[in-house]
Amino acid sequence: MAGRDRIVHLLRQLEKAACRCPAHSHTFHQASGHDCGRKTDYAFEMASSNIRYGEGVTREIGMDLQNMGARNVCLMTDNNLSQLSPVEAVLESLVQNGVNYKVYDNVRVEPTDSSFKEAIAFAKKETFDIYVAVGGGSVIDTCKAANLYACHPDADFLDFVNAPIGKAKPITGVLKPLIAVPTTAGTGSETTGVAIFDFEKLKAKTGIASRAIKPTLGIVDPLHTLHMPERVAANSGFDVLCHALESYTALPYNMRSPCPPNPINRPAYQGSNPISDVWSRHALNVVAKYMKRAVNDAEDVKARSSMHLASVFAGIGFGNAGVHLCHGMSYPIAGNVKTYMAKGYNVDHPVVPHGLSVVLTSPAVFAFTASMCPERHLEAAEILGADVSNTKREDAGLLLADTLRQFLYDLKVEDGLSAVGYTKDDIPDLVRGTIPQERVTKLSPREHTEEDLTNLFEASLKLY
Repeated sequence: MAGRDRIVHLLRQLEKAACRCPAHSHTFHQASGHDCGRKTDYAFEMASSNIRYGEGVTREIGMDLQNMGARNVCLMTDNNLSQLSPVEAVLESLVQNGVNYKVYDNVRVEPTDSSFKEAIAFAKKETFDIYVAVGGGSVIDTCKAANLYACHPDADFLDFVNAPIGKAKPITGVLKPLIAVPTTAGTGSETTGVAIFDFEKLKAKTGIASRAIKPTLGIVDPLHTLHMPERVAANSGFDVLCHALESYTALPYNMRSPCPPNPINRPAYQGSNPISDVWSRHALNVVAKYMKRAVNDAEDVKARSSMHLASVFAGIGFGNAGVHLCHGMSYPIAGNVKTYMAKGYNVDHPVVPHGLSVVLTSPAVFAFTASMCPERHLEAAEILGADVSNTKREDAGLLLADTLRQFLYDLKVEDGLSAVGYTKDDIPDLVRGTIPQERVTKLSPREHTEEDLTNLFEASLKLY
């Protein structure tokens, strides 16, 4: 009995320490069964790429490829990076180790379905046995797609694209190994089975989400982040910030429906869970401590290295828990861009960088979602520097929103959607572009209507 009493005591202690809000109460886990006749899921699983971290660790990639018996490697990057030190370091290692390779350097920053298809066509022309992606999320996501469709040559492009835009078919075939070498501290794409692109016909982002496409290995070399211009570092960091905040406040996995009839149908984005919580919370702490330093001083190796790791931490967190409204609303913000040309990006087309498109709605979003889990919103505000000692639970959303506004103001973020070219007249289009993002928006802890989305976009036209 002594052992049983100790277990009961520990369970009670854990229950006391846990968040008690309706959205994150886990007290009913014990009742979960294996009958998929139930409405919501009862299980979650963790998936992540292997990660290797260290200054200068890129030099090992040639040995990795040699160890894997590589005969013909596809290296993907973009035009800008192809001239910079991260790609140079990778190519040097490949040459030193006698690895045969071909380079595709036409990846589009903020890729589209058309740019994905160009990369896929390149991959299909050759018989590549291993893929290497050197770049930010755009490069890594493009390489994931190229690997996927080259290994499924008869598939239609929309077969694996997320519903409702695509058919969201499960990926059952085996892909070639993919090594990702991230050069920005933001997307976490080196850890996830997600590839995002602009679907040009609808002017909205969508993507492919499957554990099958996650990289085999992520080589995280902090030296590669030292080349990032100030605004690229800022916008990449905002992606980390929102990955952490959204995954930590997402609908819990055991409140997500439907329950999958087969494990292969369990989505990559499953809802918040006890393991993702650890990674997301830790990433948020690192962002609070180091992001401003990393943005303001490109030579602050400690800060930039820490943000690179934070990107990985948040990637593991959101890669399994998912994101929600900030990301769902960001896709039409990026997809409907008119003339805005972001500073620090050497591109020949208008672009609202992903991290910026995500963070511009964050004050409004978290003011809206806080009622479902005020404890987590208060904890996030406190981590980001707010004094929560005298704050009421019902004021959690307003406090986190104000804390985020100050954080964004300190980092010189544009004053809302109006500053990147949108007006009130654009809001119906932005709402229409958000509706197909059900894969992520359904993970919001608070249910929402089209009217709610309209109000959130309107509240985001001005930040300060």
